[in-house]
Amino acid sequence: MITLLFAGIVLGLSAGFSPGPLMTLVLSQTVRHGTREGVKVAMAPLLTDLPIILLSLLVLSRLAEYRTALGVLSLLGGLYILSLAYESLRAERLAVEAGDREPQSLRRGVLVNALNPHPYIFWLTVGGPVMLKAWNERPASAVLFMAGFSGCLVGSKVFLAVLAGRTRHLLNDRTYRALMRILGVLLVLFALLLLREGLTLVGVFS
Repeated sequence: MITLLFAGIVLGLSAGFSPGPLMTLVLSQTVRHGTREGVKVAMAPLLTDLPIILLSLLVLSRLAEYRTALGVLSLLGGLYILSLAYESLRAERLAVEAGDREPQSLRRGVLVNALNPHPYIFWLTVGGPVMLKAWNERPASAVLFMAGFSGCLVGSKVFLAVLAGRTRHLLNDRTYRALMRILGVLLVLFALLLLREGLTLVGVFS
């Protein structure tokens, strides 16, 4: 049981601190709207991972048949992240961004995570098999694995949001614009990677 808990913690921290669209969105929303909004983005996996896990367990033995579906998902995710990148690239002033329209941080986080094929691939190839084996041997072990993974995945992103939020007051308009441009470019890069992955999965690229 302890071994599976440790495995969940290690995998959760690795996924939580790995660069990706969700991490970039956590930082972007924190810088634009404050720590609370970044934390909302960080909470997205708590809403999206359970359906992803259940779906992955159902199709675990038929991964090859779902390449096209994963490809379409990746393409939609890439396009959505491009729209988020556009917003970051055109951000101008911290004071204005802090008081503009409703940030919709949780909704954005949920969409980014749900349209990203990587959580599906992780649960189909790594997390799902571990969960199934653990559940068959001792259900409590599977629960511990899931708790360790989810807690560290979300916790690491909450930590990044809090860290970014505490340094946010040091930004002036110039540094704010520069930071948002960097985050915007990163989002563009992640979007292009998802689009390329999607085209590969649907068979356009080999």
